[in-house]
Amino acid sequence: MTTQSNTPAGWYPDPHGAAQTLRYWDGARWTEHTNPAQQASPPQQAQAAPQMPQQPAGPDPRVQRQVRQQAGVAAGGPGGGSLFTEPVLVVNQKAKLIELTNEYKVMDQNGNQLGSVVQVGQSALKKVLRFVASIDQFMTHRLEIRDAYGQPVLLLTRPRKFLKSRVIVQRPDGQPVGEIVQQNVIGKINFAMNVDGQRVGAIKAENWRAWNFAIVDHTENEVARITKTWEGLAKTMFTTADNYVLQIHYQLPEPLLSLVVATALTVDTALKQDSRGLG
Repeated sequence: MTTQSNTPAGWYPDPHGAAQTLRYWDGARWTEHTNPAQQASPPQQAQAAPQMPQQPAGPDPRVQRQVRQQAGVAAGGPGGGSLFTEPVLVVNQKAKLIELTNEYKVMDQNGNQLGSVVQVGQSALKKVLRFVASIDQFMTHRLEIRDAYGQPVLLLTRPRKFLKSRVIVQRPDGQPVGEIVQQNVIGKINFAMNVDGQRVGAIKAENWRAWNFAIVDHTENEVARITKTWEGLAKTMFTTADNYVLQIHYQLPEPLLSLVVATALTVDTALKQDSRGLG
């Protein structure tokens, strides 16, 4: 295992030599976050090692249609097979009639699952309040972005808000990555992407409906694009489920890459989930 900046973030054997230990590489450096490696157990106590989710036998035509026809993204070559190395991420929210816990599936452009996003840290009282009233904007939401093996790779926290949203992005060990901060509430919605108080990029809505966004770096060069795709009439009318396609134009350096991976979830949590539903 080398420590080059193009090595994707993830869990790897501890380079410091600790036996049966995995250490988290954040894409730029080794962190203090460790996990015990899977160990062999006696047959009567054997536990299954983490497994990749079952992938479709071939490309999923529904996802391909979402990417190519709805988002207008041309078919491209295969990526690196992870959340941080694929040029296209398809983020589809799980449809629920009553939204108490936000969940998303993250796939590549052919429908292969790369990871998931799950809301964490909700108390029973918070779920009851979400059931009886539409007060999501006044609550703090925490989302865990997990890789294909179920291991967390990023943590997103959106503190309670009044008008403008702010999303804090962290590594699994709590190390800060940056913040995505909403800049305005009227007109075309913009977000600033900040690291250590310095602006490294921005998310810019292309129209007042805030469906499509251009993501730019600190020089205003477009590096990625978010397109909200049609989820179907039934989902639109009866659920809060939203679907997005994130196209990353080229391999980005950290921490910009991690912030860009978090952008589709930021847009959905900051804008869409507060404005849907019957409450």
